[in-house]
Amino acid sequence: MLNRRRSFGQNIFLYSMIIMIILFCIFPFLQILSTSLKHQIDWGNPSLIPRVIHLDAYKELLGLMPEKVIEIPDSVKSMLDNPALSETAKQKIIARFTSQDADFPFVRYMLNSFLISLVTSVASTFFAALAAYAIARLRFPGRSVFSNAVLFVYMVGGVLLMVPLYQMAVTVGLAASITGTLVCIFLIYVIQTLPVAMYMLGNYFRTIPFSLEEAAMMDGCSRTEAFATIIIPLSRPMLMTVFVYCFVIAWNEYLFASVFLKQYQDFHTLPLALQTLFNSKNAIWDRIMAASMLTLVPVVIAFMFANRHLSGGLTEGGVKE
Repeated sequence: MLNRRRSFGQNIFLYSMIIMIILFCIFPFLQILSTSLKHQIDWGNPSLIPRVIHLDAYKELLGLMPEKVIEIPDSVKSMLDNPALSETAKQKIIARFTSQDADFPFVRYMLNSFLISLVTSVASTFFAALAAYAIARLRFPGRSVFSNAVLFVYMVGGVLLMVPLYQMAVTVGLAASITGTLVCIFLIYVIQTLPVAMYMLGNYFRTIPFSLEEAAMMDGCSRTEAFATIIIPLSRPMLMTVFVYCFVIAWNEYLFASVFLKQYQDFHTLPLALQTLFNSKNAIWDRIMAASMLTLVPVVIAFMFANRHLSGGLTEGGVKE
């Protein structure tokens, strides 16, 4: 009965449902890509295929467009020739017409997000590997309590912790400078990603036979050397999985960035910058959608880079020896 083949109608229904679910999932991304490639006069076109491919939004965001030459109107020039006008007033008028406030420093915001996410993922993976190995292999008082307490921290929502953490940062004085603020963001992101990273690595370490470490220690290796030469090389699939997980969480995080980095515009991350762009006078649809597509690129690259390790790490890490 279990090996009974499905009928032709059942196969049609099954594949139709799969295709519908896939289309439902990818349709928003297709819509974003389509709008980012459309010219302003083509926004009313309901088709996903643009009439003409328009790449100016991507060029503007990546700084590939030639600099615009801004000319002051003749009427304003005649006004500047007025001898009764002070030099300060003339400079204000010139600055108003030559201002580049419409520029959106997308590359800077992407670099901010990349650096914060990279440092967070490296640190979380490193500390999670050490802590997970201690929980999986060592025997010490309170080991189970510590393991459960770490997961309990993950269950507490970020909204509940946001106000207390910000008050603590202000009281200590870290929020008064950009350096202290970045330290706070870094610590918060590590705390957010560390519990699940420890849980995933801990389960994976238990699948590695302890006899391999015993053999290494019999050959003269210390426990630290056995961990570095045996456990780490064998755990590359799960380490890559944890790294990608931590990177994606830090890359997409908005709540804490909107509170801690709001007053430091030059250090905004991409989620915060996109929200600011959407509510600004520069909210042009093709630019917003192009920025959204470019924001997805590092995440897609990370998954493609880790794809050959990701499946093995997720399946093998959930089984105890």
